[in-house]
Amino acid sequence: MYGSIVQQFSKMLGNLDGFLAKAEAYATERGFAVDNFLQARLAPDMFSFVRQVQVATDVCKITAARVAGVTPPSFPDNETTFAELRARIARTRAFVAELDLDSAAAQDGERRVPAGFPPDKTMRLHDYVVMRQLANFHFHVGTAYNLLRAGGVPLGKADFLGNLPME
Repeated sequence: MYGSIVQQFSKMLGNLDGFLAKAEAYATERGFAVDNFLQARLAPDMFSFVRQVQVATDVCKITAARVAGVTPPSFPDNETTFAELRARIARTRAFVAELDLDSAAAQDGERRVPAGFPPDKTMRLHDYVVMRQLANFHFHVGTAYNLLRAGGVPLGKADFLGNLPME
């Protein structure tokens, strides 16, 4: 189960990369620098676009690492361009692809992991993945989508959902 959830995170990061590609095309078509979106925010107290992408990738890699029982890689939060954000997404997806998420250890839902916030608390792995990380991940990917959409980028629900395995 956890492997499927983390694979969904990776798929959604691919969709997020697609949002960035569409934003680049939109900016080129309109004649402005796509990096203008980096500091966009929906409200003054919300994270900027660049931070939404950083957090989404962090949630994915940290969740995957905790499921697999390994230490996640550390990425400095120093991206200043869309190209750097896209590289971060690619590094995150490559890390997740290397993990054995369906091992017996990964399926141990009773294992306790750091909750993240507050920093001194832990959660059962199952609760952490299903109740905290799923919502947290989709919040940040959705906010990044909404920031670009509010900026005029022609995104739709199909971009958010991505390719679905239909027959």
